[in-house]
Amino acid sequence: MDIMTQKTVLVVEDEKKLARLLQEYLEQAGYATHCLHDGNQVEPWLDEHQADLLILDLMLPGVDGVTLCRQIRSHSSIPIIMASAKVTEDERLTGLDTGADDYLCKPYSLREMVARVNALFRRSEAVLLPPDRSANQQIGLFSCNSETMSIQVHGHLLNLTLVEFRLLNYLLHNPDVVFSRDELLNQIYSDYRLVTDRTVDTHIKNLRRKIQQIIQHQEVILSIYGVGYKLLLPT
Repeated sequence: MDIMTQKTVLVVEDEKKLARLLQEYLEQAGYATHCLHDGNQVEPWLDEHQADLLILDLMLPGVDGVTLCRQIRSHSSIPIIMASAKVTEDERLTGLDTGADDYLCKPYSLREMVARVNALFRRSEAVLLPPDRSANQQIGLFSCNSETMSIQVHGHLLNLTLVEFRLLNYLLHNPDVVFSRDELLNQIYSDYRLVTDRTVDTHIKNLRRKIQQIIQHQEVILSIYGVGYKLLLPT
């Protein structure tokens, strides 16, 4: 990886042996890395340093991973992969609900974690619109920019995760089209992973909450009973 474009991954993991091994795998893949072992260290470190992606353990001394994810999401859209020995579906969805882009259960393959990091960076750098279209498009009250991976409503920037951007961007470019949950999963997770219909429901719930902070008089993403979802452009 070119040193000028080298990405920095912050690993927050209290199991020091695992953190060290993961750091070695990430550096072999071309990433710069830094490790923290206590949740209390994370926000101060991010205030002073630049990271391009965060691997965040759920169970940490000090501030736990869920609280940290929620705090970071209040001011940053940095990609976050949450890792935990908690493996139930509800616990995975809690991680996604707080703003994580991906979730990997322990014990995990170090090669798979690096693959997830690679995939998340590919999604963040991908141009989701056809090349003959403008990078910045106005769609009703929404303004979508494929280069900055950002969406505004009425001039207000939505604080979206990468997965939320990918999902909302796709729906905005296909208004009034009803999509099943499986179809939406294929759009937001192009790489193989274990996900369920409830994963889409969680992302939709987060999008609705963020949009309704700006557009309160009309529901934008509609549930179609027994099928899935469609987006209705607000008037």
